[in-house]
Amino acid sequence: MSFASEFREFAVKGSVVDLAVGVIIGAAFGKIVDSLVKDIIMPIVGAVFGGLDFSNYFVALKSPPAGYSGPMTYDALTKAGVPVFAYGNFITVAINFLILAFIIFLMVKQINRLKRQAPAAPPAPVEEVVLLREIRDAVRR
Repeated sequence: MSFASEFREFAVKGSVVDLAVGVIIGAAFGKIVDSLVKDIIMPIVGAVFGGLDFSNYFVALKSPPAGYSGPMTYDALTKAGVPVFAYGNFITVAINFLILAFIIFLMVKQINRLKRQAPAAPPAPVEEVVLLREIRDAVRR
């Protein structure tokens, strides 16, 4: 089998195509969850904990360069080359992960519930077994 035909056979297998579809849908779903966390949940959580934006929760590990007169925000300090310990971004990403994991858990749970079918009826006994049972029952009488 040539390399090209072997690769074609591999690429068109159902599992590879399913994986590709799953990755594409997962990327799109990740963007939706990212927006949900960033635009809806984090502002509420930030308001509850007294801050408006977790991305500005950080600790500068070094002083800004001499003559720096910009704002003391995460974006401005990182652009100025100041190393920062950005625990606020980590909190945002962790909440994003928890929400995504919970939603995927609910989806898998529903899919498994739909896949569960009633147990199949036992197969009918073969004809010889039926005849032997009839003979047994006739002898007992």
